[in-house]
Amino acid sequence: MSGNESRVQAISQIVNRQLTPTKPPKRLEDMWATDVFTLSKMQESLPKSIFKSVKNTIQTGQKLDPSIADVVAVAMKDWAISKGALYYAHVFYPLTNSTAEKHDGFISVQSDGSVISEFAGKLLVQGEPDGSSFPNGGIRSTAAARGYTAWDVTSPAYVMETDNGMTLCIPTVFISWTGEALDKKTPLLRSIAAMNKAATRVLKQLGNTEVAPVNSSCGAEQEYFLVDANFANNRPDLLLAGRTLFGKPPAKGQQFDDHYFGAIPERVQIFMQEVEERMYRLGIPAKTRHNEVAPGQFEIAPVFEAANVASDHQQLTMTILRNTAKKHGFICLLHEKPFAGINGSGKHVNWSIGNATQGNLLDPGDTPHSNLQFLIFCGAVIRGVHKYGPLLRAVVATASNDHRLGANEAPPAIISVYLGSQLEDVFEQIRQGGVKDCQGRGIMNLGVETLPTFMKDAGDRNRTSPFAFTGNRFEFRAVGSGQSVSGPLVAMNTILADSLDWVANKLESDLAQGTELNAAIQKVLKEVMDEHGAVVFGGNGYSEEWHKMAVEERGLANLRTTADALPVLKAEYIEDLFEKTGVLTPVELESRFDVYAEQYLLAIEVEAKLVVSMAKTLIYPAAVSYLSDLSNTIAGLKEIGIDLDKETAQKVATLLKSMMDCTSKLTDALSNHDFASTEEHMQYASQTIRPLMDEVRQYADALEGEIADELWPLPTYQEMLFIK
Repeated sequence: MSGNESRVQAISQIVNRQLTPTKPPKRLEDMWATDVFTLSKMQESLPKSIFKSVKNTIQTGQKLDPSIADVVAVAMKDWAISKGALYYAHVFYPLTNSTAEKHDGFISVQSDGSVISEFAGKLLVQGEPDGSSFPNGGIRSTAAARGYTAWDVTSPAYVMETDNGMTLCIPTVFISWTGEALDKKTPLLRSIAAMNKAATRVLKQLGNTEVAPVNSSCGAEQEYFLVDANFANNRPDLLLAGRTLFGKPPAKGQQFDDHYFGAIPERVQIFMQEVEERMYRLGIPAKTRHNEVAPGQFEIAPVFEAANVASDHQQLTMTILRNTAKKHGFICLLHEKPFAGINGSGKHVNWSIGNATQGNLLDPGDTPHSNLQFLIFCGAVIRGVHKYGPLLRAVVATASNDHRLGANEAPPAIISVYLGSQLEDVFEQIRQGGVKDCQGRGIMNLGVETLPTFMKDAGDRNRTSPFAFTGNRFEFRAVGSGQSVSGPLVAMNTILADSLDWVANKLESDLAQGTELNAAIQKVLKEVMDEHGAVVFGGNGYSEEWHKMAVEERGLANLRTTADALPVLKAEYIEDLFEKTGVLTPVELESRFDVYAEQYLLAIEVEAKLVVSMAKTLIYPAAVSYLSDLSNTIAGLKEIGIDLDKETAQKVATLLKSMMDCTSKLTDALSNHDFASTEEHMQYASQTIRPLMDEVRQYADALEGEIADELWPLPTYQEMLFIK
């Protein structure tokens, strides 16, 4: 079947499809967390003393009593079996941004040949996957392969449903036999502990006598594209690289701004409703859904949760989106830039910190100028982002996210902090020597009696800022759609822990010298603004003026590509940061650079090989066929006295030759090279391979605009983006 025949068949199948009838809606209360082994389910099935021990570990961070594991394991197994589970799985998160799981049966064969269901405490607490088969930066090898998974009691177990039944899933950490973290969860838990320790110090210095454990919270807005599987399955680039390596922009894209918050297509809404039902059953608090800016792009956003649980739930959300899309005949694309020329997809990570006794520590209240607790914590964030901005850039650095960062659809690669006019004025007053008042919120009067008046927010939003204050939290907008949120959370928690320790040391020294508390706080905040206020910026982050000012006048880093950003992980001050906070050892940090650099190089290599293959085996034959047909047509018409202009044929031939010449250059560039370092190899991929890929695409996309549609072998942007 030719490429065009496949496209025609795909369109016919979509047009003639039958939508799955919607089921009667269920009450949220009836399905909420039904597939989760929640505290309430534990309380029903565990002895009182054991339940109290588990609860204390989950809620206060108290050390887990290993002697309770057998009792908890039996209760967990009985609950899972009552749901239809025959297997259990230790779920963990290796350094791949994906989820891994090892399944084992509850089956235990007895001496008489009969079987029983069995699940002991040692099986709950510890598993043993191969540590060398996951990216580890040299920590493990085939000859030294042992790795362990260990139960994370702070994240609830759950059952995952397929059409054939249930599997009990147990969130775990993943470590090597020698104790190094091979995953994203272990450093996240360490960063939370470090931040809690530092925040508790500061809160007690502020006069709080009762301080509950401090945790960070996270709410990740997940953007994604949906493409009909009939089209996606005819695009080798979408299947293997997650993005289109070729494709001429359609006449209509997003320029009318008519897709954002538009009416959700019925087929998509049915898909969304099933996604949300599965999320609710797993205790994931999905809150918002809507069309995004680009055609074919959508978003789902949850309510805030504790960072560790939110991170696990984010991984589950990506899994549910992908799996449910297949059931509805879609492919869910989580690549940051699946289509050139229209907006890509991010994952805005809303982050805050707080506890049960002091509440949200980033809530300014109605009078932020006099809320010293808020000002101290906000000031600590400002210092952390300024001092460690390159780290924040590095933890969102991937080959795919490079297509977003710096474009007029996503934050620039320069990390700055947006506070809003009210808070920017407050901190500027602090810089000048003392804060006296703040701008009021104001009232919105719409001028129509039947419409309500309401209080305006104290500050506007700035969509160009990579790190923006949005009322009672910061929104890290540079995170990519397909990324785990653990890495960004680890970085934010760790730099805050460092800054809060710095604040605590300053306050401790001043208070010991007899300085009054308010004066000591003012002194610390003024030093923050004097030394780190350069990171605060409320203007247009896309403008050339800002890029010049940020680098030349304010000394901020502009790390445009992953090749520029990842080496930050090898910097001595970053190594010191993670070592002194206890979040990552030097060996663990080095392994992450090695893993992420390798993933960057492999991603570009796969894409480049696909470009060569598709250009040679799909686009070249289509162009040759078109030229042959066109030449025969011109010759036939000439015989009957019609002299058709040869300009089109000449243009196609020129484009085809240019494309193939550039393809040959790309093939040569991919040949083995000896590089002095990984950094040099990454720069070569960024500065040589990527531009050659773009050049091949330029000629191929021009050919798409010239060749007869019936001969073009690939589903087009127009078809993939607008046919649902």
